Amino acid sequence: MLALVPALAGAAEVTATLDRDHVQLGETVTLNVRVEGDTGAAAPDLRALSQDFQLLGTSQNSSLSVVNGRASAELTFGVALRPRHVGVLQIPALSVAGGRTAPLQLTVAAPDPAAAAATQSDVFMESQVEPAHGYVGQQLTYVVRLYYANRIGGEAPPPQVDGVEVSALGKGLNYDAERGGRSYHVLEQRYALIPQHAGKIEIPPVDFQGETADPADPNSFFGATVPVSASAPAQTIEVKPAPAGWGASAWLPARRLSLSLDGWPAAQGASPRVGQPLNLTMNLEAAGLSYEALPALSLPPLDGATVYPDKPVTGNRQDGQWIIGRRQQSFAIVPERAGTLTIPATTLKWWNVLTDKPEVAQIPAHSITVLPAIGAAAAAAPSAPAEAGSGAAATPGPAAPTAMPWRRIALASLGLWLLSALAWWRWRRRRASSAPPPVAARTSARSCQLAFLAAARGGDAAAQVRTLLAWARAERPAIQHLGELSAALDDAAQRAAIAVLQQRHYAGTPSPGVGANLAEAFKDGFAWRAVDATEENSGLPPLYPFKLH
Repeated sequence: MLALVPALAGAAEVTATLDRDHVQLGETVTLNVRVEGDTGAAAPDLRALSQDFQLLGTSQNSSLSVVNGRASAELTFGVALRPRHVGVLQIPALSVAGGRTAPLQLTVAAPDPAAAAATQSDVFMESQVEPAHGYVGQQLTYVVRLYYANRIGGEAPPPQVDGVEVSALGKGLNYDAERGGRSYHVLEQRYALIPQHAGKIEIPPVDFQGETADPADPNSFFGATVPVSASAPAQTIEVKPAPAGWGASAWLPARRLSLSLDGWPAAQGASPRVGQPLNLTMNLEAAGLSYEALPALSLPPLDGATVYPDKPVTGNRQDGQWIIGRRQQSFAIVPERAGTLTIPATTLKWWNVLTDKPEVAQIPAHSITVLPAIGAAAAAAPSAPAEAGSGAAATPGPAAPTAMPWRRIALASLGLWLLSALAWWRWRRRRASSAPPPVAARTSARSCQLAFLAAARGGDAAAQVRTLLAWARAERPAIQHLGELSAALDDAAQRAAIAVLQQRHYAGTPSPGVGANLAEAFKDGFAWRAVDATEENSGLPPLYPFKLH
């Protein structure tokens, strides 16, 4: 565990985002620096920002979440900035937690004269749609801003738009801005708009009704209030249908989309064996789409293996401006034979709304070597070299008469001695394995059998696998998994019961009624595969265990 600490520290991922990328001079903007995987990181050095920005304050927030048994930690540094001048300002890469963020750009415009005219009032509103046009199913962002000069109470309701799904993005932003030389507090709220049909869609005005402190008594904490109201202008958006000729594929208009398959063994020594599951996880993530719009993840039937899907994990998160939908699907792939197992490529077509072009996300095909089950007999070595050697000896040559007979005799004697030692070792091992187990071992096996039969009457497949393997190891300690147990049994009904148990275990679906058949198959104990009778009856194996043809 101590050896993993440097790897975990180096695995932290850092990203930097702005809550807005276009502001007017006098407004404030928030820079968020997120560190994933390290909640103890030190704050970044912000001195490089002082040339173009005023640093108004910083905040820090950490979170820890557990999804599908995997823990993830995140640390966020928030920095309130006020631009010093108009133009495209650069936020350089920042060093934090051993990594560097990507540089960012912020466009600062001059104050809007039309908006400055509204400063005759203590309260006014603005609205904006980003972008102003899009496709059916594409997320658009609707922004409404409430400017107020004095303390205020109340809130603006969300927009009501026919044929559009509306959901709030976060809890809103609070910052300060200047309009016409006058300072205002700003409450900004963003909403995700997902059009459900093509055509021109009208977003009606959003009205605010509230109360503010009485200007005649602004310093009294319990002073009187006066009602105030404001209205955000209406907006119009153009929604286009999916491009002609898209086909039967799911329509996925997104800002970005990624598809990956994780969990491959890192080294050849970690290759799976027959009967041992290979656990893979497929991840699909799209910015600008909710997880409900993403297709379900699956693997095709595999030649030489059985695929057992786990329960999918889905959810949405937000970055303050866009919905990020995510689907995750885990698979247990159980190889059925040794050799090369190939998982074909997986492709997903989607529409990039930033480039307005189709793209394809792809998981390339992957092949992995499946090793035989532990204890399986190794294939016999080919005899081609021996035949080649005999052919070469048949050709006369000058070296043949000079061969030394005593060297061949010594090698043959050594080989006979090794065969004799191997035969004696096998005989002793067979006698040891045939000896009756001690009373304690028989008692342990009996208790394990009773525990399995009790678990078999229930519906917990994991408990049934655990108790069945414990019982088998009490009688045959070399048994490692259900695949080896099935290969060591001579009863077809017991092997079939193990196959059904494996399928239920990896599928994760409780089946209370199947336990009776499982208990019935093993009620009389294991039907172990018998050893060859001719080998059992003979005292010592023959010195030359080969057959001549």
